Amino acid sequence: MKLPKPYTLREIAALTDCSFIGKDEHEITGINEIHMVEHGDIVFVDHPKYYDKALQSKATTIIINKEVEAPLGKALILSDDPFRVFNALTLHFMPRQTWTPESNNIHPTAQIAPGVVMGKNVRIGADTVIHPNVVIYDNTTIGDRVEIHANTVIGGHAFYYKKRNPHFEKMHSCGGVLIGDDVEIGCACTIDKGVSGLTEIREGAKLDNQVHIGHDTVIGRFCLLAAQVGVAGVTVIEDGVTLWGQVGVRSDAVIGAGAVVLAQSGVSKSLEGGKTYFGSPAAESREKLKEMANTRKIPGILDDINQLRKSLNHEN
Repeated sequence: MKLPKPYTLREIAALTDCSFIGKDEHEITGINEIHMVEHGDIVFVDHPKYYDKALQSKATTIIINKEVEAPLGKALILSDDPFRVFNALTLHFMPRQTWTPESNNIHPTAQIAPGVVMGKNVRIGADTVIHPNVVIYDNTTIGDRVEIHANTVIGGHAFYYKKRNPHFEKMHSCGGVLIGDDVEIGCACTIDKGVSGLTEIREGAKLDNQVHIGHDTVIGRFCLLAAQVGVAGVTVIEDGVTLWGQVGVRSDAVIGAGAVVLAQSGVSKSLEGGKTYFGSPAAESREKLKEMANTRKIPGILDDINQLRKSLNHEN
C-alpha cells in the first residue's frame, strides 16, 4: 500500500509511540508485508528466524522487536510488539471497510445488476457486466469486458492471523484487487484482497463457480480454473495454466506457464511449466500414474511371495 504522501521516520514513530534508529527525515512511502515490499516501504518482523530476511529485504524501514544495527540506508522502529504496530499503521492509513460508495469510477457502458453492493475506490471498465448480489469491497479495479456472476465476493479480507494464546489476532487487510480485461468469474467465487498489495486476476483468465483465490496471489493471463479450485495466498499462477476441479494450491508456490494440474490434485510445492500433473502431492502425471499402477501390483506380489514361502516350507 502506498501512502498518500511521503512521511518521515519521526512522523511514523510518533504515530505509533515508538522509538527509532535512523535519521529523523528518513522517508517512508509505503506499507507492505514481507512478500510484497519495495524500496521506501515499511515492514515488520517479530521472530529471530526472519530478522535477516526483513533487514536485507527491499524495505527501507523495519519495525522490529530487537535493537540491532540498521543496514546502510535503512531505519528501524523499535517495539515489543511489531505486529500490533504494523496493524495500527495500516488502520490509520486505510480504515476499516465502510459501505458508503464514494469516488467510484464506473464506465457508462458497464451493466450493474440489482443487489450489487460496492465499497469505495471501485473502478469498473467498459462493457463489463456485474450480475446480481455481487459484493465488491474497497480498492477494487475491474477492467473492460469483464463478467462477474451472481453471489461472488471480490476483495474479502486476507486469512492472516497471529497466534495470541489462547486467541488469534487478525492482520488488517489494506490492499486491493486488480482484475484485467476479458476476465470471467463464475458464481459464488471469493477473491481476497491483498494484505497490503494487490491480488491480481490478469487478462483473459476464466474462473468457474466456487473458486477461491487467497490474498496477494497472481493468476496469469488466459488461465483456466475449474470449479472448487482453492489457491492459497501469495501464490503465482503463470500464464496459460489450467487447474481442473478441486485442485488445491499451497501458499508461496509458483506454477509455471502452460502447466496443467488434473482434478483433485494437491500442489504442495512449485511446479515447472509446460507439464501435466496429478495426485497429492502433485507430480508429473505419467510418473504418478505409473506409481499408482505399480501400487496396485503389490497385493499380487505379496501373494506370490507367500506362495513361494509355502512351497519352500513344504519342500523342507
